[in-house]
Amino acid sequence: MNRLLETIQESSGLSPDVVKKIIASIGIILVLWFIRIVIVRIVWKQTEDVRIRYIWQKSLSYIIVFLSIIFISALWVNAFESVGTYLGLVSAGLAIALKDLVTNIAGWVFIIIRRPFTLGDRVQIGNSTGDVIDIRAFQFSLMEIGNWVDADQSTGRVIHIPNGKIFTETQANYSKGFQHIWNEIPVLLTFESNWEKAKAIMKKIVNKHAEHLSEEAKKRIKEASRKFMIFYTTLTPTVYTSVKDSGVLLTVRYLCEPRRRRGSEQVIWEDILREFAKNSDIDFAYPTQRFYNNLLEGKEGMKRSDKN
Repeated sequence: MNRLLETIQESSGLSPDVVKKIIASIGIILVLWFIRIVIVRIVWKQTEDVRIRYIWQKSLSYIIVFLSIIFISALWVNAFESVGTYLGLVSAGLAIALKDLVTNIAGWVFIIIRRPFTLGDRVQIGNSTGDVIDIRAFQFSLMEIGNWVDADQSTGRVIHIPNGKIFTETQANYSKGFQHIWNEIPVLLTFESNWEKAKAIMKKIVNKHAEHLSEEAKKRIKEASRKFMIFYTTLTPTVYTSVKDSGVLLTVRYLCEPRRRRGSEQVIWEDILREFAKNSDIDFAYPTQRFYNNLLEGKEGMKRSDKN
């Protein structure tokens, strides 16, 4: 060991004390990292839950880094005392030069403490929307939804967003509050249709698929009201009536879970199509065009006048 220290000292030109501290610092990092590997392997054997594994892995990484900084700082504290002013000036210069990195770290601290979103939440940050799949010191990652894919389903792309964006971009969280969203399905009928019968059929269908969510939402609103000023007077599904240029518009409005919006629309639409097919007095309205041949009508008029 002494021979190794002498070799390092001769090749680097450092004092024996500094060489010992360097070796001790490397030893601290290796020991702590070995402990992390052992704990992670134990967790991997104990559970196959991806979420639990991820949380343990990330938490241990943060703890190891924090402990390494504490132990190594304590080891080098005497050396730092002699260059404290110099390090202060260097750190100030780095803070200015690395402003974006510092902002990202501040954003990470804000995310960890204030928790505007957590792993698994569905969020929108600026123009990016997706499910949070990773949170790191400089950026967080989303599994993108929407974009060219309809009804908030995954595109398969992973978006990496700098943490500092949470200070400058508008944020929307689908999973906070009472964990439901309102969805609407517009159905346009012809003016000649029996719209009252159609409305009654649609109410029956939406109550069948969504009424049970109203009770769940009431409970979650009570929980959310402790933190947010959220209140609703009506949570039950309903059907609204309005008139458009091409027909009578019946709009179904109901609560659904954010990740089941497309599935809920599908089952409701399928039931509507089946029920409307049984009723000959209910027809869907759709854009139509009429063409008039004025030249043809003029020739027919001239023939009639010649005969007279």
